[in-house]
Amino acid sequence: MPALKDVLDLIHRWYPPGTAEEWDAVGLVCGDPDQEVRRVMLAVDPTLEVAREAAEWKADLLVVHHPLFLKPVHGFPATTPKGRTLATLAGSGCALLTAHTNADQAVDGVSEALARAVGLTDLAPILPAAAEPMDKLTVFVPADAAAPVRAAIAEAGAGRKGDYEFASFTSAPGEGRFRPLDGAQPMIGTVGELATVEEVRVEAVLARSHRAAVVRAMLAAHPYEEPAYDVSELADPQLAATGTGRIGSIAPVTLREFAEGVAKTLPHTEHGVRVAGDPDRVVSRVAVCGGAGDFLLDRVAGSPVDVYLTSDLRHHPAAEFVEKGGPALVDVAHWAAEWTWLPVLQDRLRGALGETLETRVSTTVTDPWTMRL
Repeated sequence: MPALKDVLDLIHRWYPPGTAEEWDAVGLVCGDPDQEVRRVMLAVDPTLEVAREAAEWKADLLVVHHPLFLKPVHGFPATTPKGRTLATLAGSGCALLTAHTNADQAVDGVSEALARAVGLTDLAPILPAAAEPMDKLTVFVPADAAAPVRAAIAEAGAGRKGDYEFASFTSAPGEGRFRPLDGAQPMIGTVGELATVEEVRVEAVLARSHRAAVVRAMLAAHPYEEPAYDVSELADPQLAATGTGRIGSIAPVTLREFAEGVAKTLPHTEHGVRVAGDPDRVVSRVAVCGGAGDFLLDRVAGSPVDVYLTSDLRHHPAAEFVEKGGPALVDVAHWAAEWTWLPVLQDRLRGALGETLETRVSTTVTDPWTMRL
């Protein structure tokens, strides 16, 4: 059985906590990282009903999208709603993990899951995430010392890209020349005499935040007193794999047909599907944002899309958006839109951990609206 820390490592690799908004509260809320995990339940909200469902199923870990404690607290007694939720989980030995805004932007995250659920293809973010600044280290090393230098810089963080690590390039041998001066203690050569050494060129990319650590590791592993090296800052690649919301394409349909398809695809809620726009308008380019998406209205208004699908649209921003004659609007329940991510995460966990782990998507509807008249 995997340990809780192993499951956390997987989820944090897919949805890095460092990409969460500053105001957010993500990561492990409670639980022993060394405990075994046999059953994982997935839900949008950490409500008391969800906690009871996890406890009755004997889940070892509950992964939720929304934080239990978004604001700081001084205590969590079981006399409060959130305290009762935490007490229920802790009493059954169930850990709690939150993946919120770090899951919103990621590949196979919330917005991407919603986009694929409603049939979009050729996805790109509405607002691309800023790429992490990257450098490239180039160093010249005696051929027989290249392997330990490559290993040292890799351990310090060089050569990590996406799902790969220890990536580097070594070019064909060339000749390095130098003359040690008085005071030098050369590993190769003699003070005052010109030396020629067979060297190779080792190159590796690295996150700029790792620059100091990688250079220190290279200097410590290199056999020369004064290695020849340089660090180049790389241009921003502007890769658009991650970011806020998604834009994609569908086969042309009317707005009415698109909205009806959304209603059939998403889990049922009393909120239903609200539409603003001409029902007969042809739709082929669609923007979506899982969760409350009115903060993207100005961005979407200037995009070549036919409809914007999101949640929690307020009266005045929606009315002003429609008045400008831009894309149509489709407003769905916040819970229903974000629920589409749970089966995606379930499939990823099954693919990574196989039969060593049981997974379950919560059957509890936690949308707060329970009646519409």
